[in-house]
Amino acid sequence: MDLEGAVSARRAMLLSGPGWIMPTALLCLYGFFCNLRPSEPFLTPYLLGPDKNLTERQVFNEIYPVWTYSYLVLLFPVFLATDYLRYKPVIIMQGLSFIITWFMLLYVEGVLAIQFMEFFYGITTAAEVAYYSYIYSVVDHDMYQKVTSYCRTATLAGFTVGSVTGQLLVSLAGWSLFSLNVISLTCVSVAFATAWFLPMPQKSLFFHQRSSGHVNKAMRVVDGSDDDLEEIEDSQTVRQWEEAESKIPLNSAACLADEKCKMVHKLNILKVLKILWQDFLQCYSSRPLLCWSVWWALSTCGYYQVVNYAQGLWEKVMPSQSSEIYNGSVEAVSTLLGAVAVFAVGYIKITWSTWGELALSLFAFLIAAAVYVMDTVRNIWVCYACYVLFRSLYMLLITVATFQIAANLSMERYALVFGVNTFIALALQTLITMIVVDSRGLGLDIFTQFMIYAGYFAAISLIFLVSGIYRIVKSYRSKQPPPAAPSVDS
Repeated sequence: MDLEGAVSARRAMLLSGPGWIMPTALLCLYGFFCNLRPSEPFLTPYLLGPDKNLTERQVFNEIYPVWTYSYLVLLFPVFLATDYLRYKPVIIMQGLSFIITWFMLLYVEGVLAIQFMEFFYGITTAAEVAYYSYIYSVVDHDMYQKVTSYCRTATLAGFTVGSVTGQLLVSLAGWSLFSLNVISLTCVSVAFATAWFLPMPQKSLFFHQRSSGHVNKAMRVVDGSDDDLEEIEDSQTVRQWEEAESKIPLNSAACLADEKCKMVHKLNILKVLKILWQDFLQCYSSRPLLCWSVWWALSTCGYYQVVNYAQGLWEKVMPSQSSEIYNGSVEAVSTLLGAVAVFAVGYIKITWSTWGELALSLFAFLIAAAVYVMDTVRNIWVCYACYVLFRSLYMLLITVATFQIAANLSMERYALVFGVNTFIALALQTLITMIVVDSRGLGLDIFTQFMIYAGYFAAISLIFLVSGIYRIVKSYRSKQPPPAAPSVDS
């Protein structure tokens, strides 16, 4: 074995050894406490109640849209900052934003102040990319599947425990919603403190690579072939500044003050943007990936709208001031059933390449039906049941889409494709919010909004029904032998 191979083997052994346990445990602890927010399922009743005394129009049409706008604006800058700063600073920023969000939720009043609170909450959601990508920079590739499952399980457990705790404290102990927010502030503060103990990564996916070979490694194309490899060719100039960058301390004050160093960083950013653009064109030239990405973006947009305003619908159907509500229980049950649906994906035997689009059409129709029934049958238990069905179906399908997209992508492209899909979903959501929800647009009431959301998912179902039928017919015709040439009698 040559020296380079021995070094690579040694590095892999170290990263897959006990050294992965501590950062994974700390990140899971951070994710658990970040999502342990008992007050989250009761946000709308809290804002409409005596603590904040806001009107329904202020909450639904003026305050909630701010989160959508801020999330969209911050997503791409935070994505680049996450890689450039090597994850940990952005995770710390997310923890701090959580604290600011819940502190403002407790102690500030007025529409403008709560709108600023929504902006800080937008920072926390935009910074989720740092949480889900940090672990890949400190463990070996062979550990990706295991540590990903641990981190996602931690967030799921935190959300479920928080929802159940909130419901029990409200229903059995009679705690106020203000007290639930105090608990949430305490939990996110614990998460913030935990983030400081995370080890600082020495590399990242784009900006900080320890070898040019890793940056330019061949990546599988999205048609599923492991043998079809492509490589991004760097110019001689790029190779020169890569060598210069390796000799400069990362993010040091002396470096930032040096003109040559500034040029290196500028070229670094330009190179990353060029690589992202080339990967973008390569990935989305694949029809299967484009199909699943379109469904991802369209459905995620509708999902965010329904989840964001579901509490408002429940509040209209059964006001929390005059009756007992079970928002926490519903969120916990929907999360657990969604987890079961996600687990069941591994046992569903469907040839997704052939029947995937028709399956997406069918499930999108079921989602549309659930939203329609939630809107038209003004019974709180029916609303709860339809919401659970809605979330379970979405989690099942988004897991299938995630697998179908990520199966043949390298980690670099994985981050790019899901980032682009999320950005498109947020752009669509922003457009819908501006037209349908925002008081400066139509400012429609909550029942009319949900009727539009039901129609939106029905339109998605129709799009994929037509596309699926076309694909099957085309595939069937391509397999039929060409007609025999007619014989010609001499």
